[in-house]
Amino acid sequence: MYDKTIGTKQKALRINLDRRIYGSFAEIGAGQETAAMFFKAGGASGTIAKTMSAYDMTFSDAIYGPEESGRYVVESRLIKMLNKEYSLMEKRLAEQRGETTTFFAFANTVVALNYQKTNEAHGWIGLRFQLEPKAPYNDVIIHVRMRDNENVLQQQALGIIGVNLIYGCYYYYKSPETLLLSLMDDLSPERIEIDMIRFDGPDFTNVDNRLMSLYLVRNGFTNAALFGPDGKVLQPSEALYKRHILLLRGRLRPVTNVHMDMLSNGYKQFLEEPDIDPTRVVTIAELTLHNLAANVDHGIDEKDFLDRVDILCSLGQTVMISSFLEYYRLVAYLSRLTRLKIGLILGIPNLEYIFEEQHYKNLPGGILESFATLFSRKVKLFVYPTLMSDGIIYKCQDFQLAPNLQPLYQYLIANDKIDDITDYNEENLHISTDRVLQMVKAGEDGWEAMVPEGVAKIIKDNCLFGYPCEVIYPPAPQPLQTAAGSPLP
Repeated sequence: MYDKTIGTKQKALRINLDRRIYGSFAEIGAGQETAAMFFKAGGASGTIAKTMSAYDMTFSDAIYGPEESGRYVVESRLIKMLNKEYSLMEKRLAEQRGETTTFFAFANTVVALNYQKTNEAHGWIGLRFQLEPKAPYNDVIIHVRMRDNENVLQQQALGIIGVNLIYGCYYYYKSPETLLLSLMDDLSPERIEIDMIRFDGPDFTNVDNRLMSLYLVRNGFTNAALFGPDGKVLQPSEALYKRHILLLRGRLRPVTNVHMDMLSNGYKQFLEEPDIDPTRVVTIAELTLHNLAANVDHGIDEKDFLDRVDILCSLGQTVMISSFLEYYRLVAYLSRLTRLKIGLILGIPNLEYIFEEQHYKNLPGGILESFATLFSRKVKLFVYPTLMSDGIIYKCQDFQLAPNLQPLYQYLIANDKIDDITDYNEENLHISTDRVLQMVKAGEDGWEAMVPEGVAKIIKDNCLFGYPCEVIYPPAPQPLQTAAGSPLP
């Protein structure tokens, strides 16, 4: 049972007193803070086989091998550390105590705040562990960002989350969501952010890591999570490092031909920008918590979320789930991940939303403050036209604003911050996502032609978005007959 009141020292002591659990600690970058927690709790000899910290790069490379990227605070370094340390545990201790012990290897590679406080503090933390003696191992890996403004506080936070990870893996493994929640015990998102988590191994075969990513965002542990077309979770700063980002946000329930036309033609136009390297462009389909919760009375429909993601991934899309309602907050986040150009694809209704001053009442500088971020030096909006009820195609030059905002809009147009998507399929403009969804739910004919090839089959085969699948019941069992032919009583 999850007990949120249990403290870090109590967790470490319980593990130390559990004679089944035995392993090693390898920590690089901010001291040996997790191992120190176990030493301070008492009885550490029952848990710790070895602690080490290969700070020097030459020593680290000699032990774990060099990194192709030349970077040391990366997931590949963490995996090498886990491979090496867990292998040594089994090699050296399996014969002696393998019958009664569940081995583990804890590792982290982090960069804490430097003396000048000019760097971004973050790190990779992982645990490889058995749940039964001689059983195959599991991995739980997280990526964190440290937000404390003092190095010593960051070290303390790392020690706490390390203990929480080990404790959660051994005592909450039956409920991965509880394990995830317990990582923040004695901490807060103001101190440390968890922007990626991945469960692997035979004891986590039923865990959907995309759903775990949703829990991170929903519980406020991070503002955004990312996964690739193969459904595997990605760490945003690594996946988007030195990348141009082209993003489309929406409900995408379901994806229609309009969405694909927006993406494909927006992408072609993005590549025509003079400062774009085509080999470094990544396109993202973004779902927000607000859109995910828009169709249910309480919380988020997890199946609906996974249904949308499955379809997007089947179309080769990288998917982001975020808590950003305002576009300027989204841009501020993306700008932290890359210094290259960012393009946002949107329709006229979203452009209207951006220019509504009421959304920025909480900012001291109002709409101008938000626009300073949204329309920063390397951000551009690509606007898809809208078909009006009178049959007129509405574009950027038709955009109507209050007189006080019109000069601001003209300034952005003149400085190439907003542009029409000029190459579009006019036949798609009549497609309304809401209307397609109504047709799907009603089982009407004709919506199939309004969605990308293959999407209709996925929706029908899996009865998605309320599609009325025919339920086939097994035939009723026939009563057994006696030798005389009459039914048995």
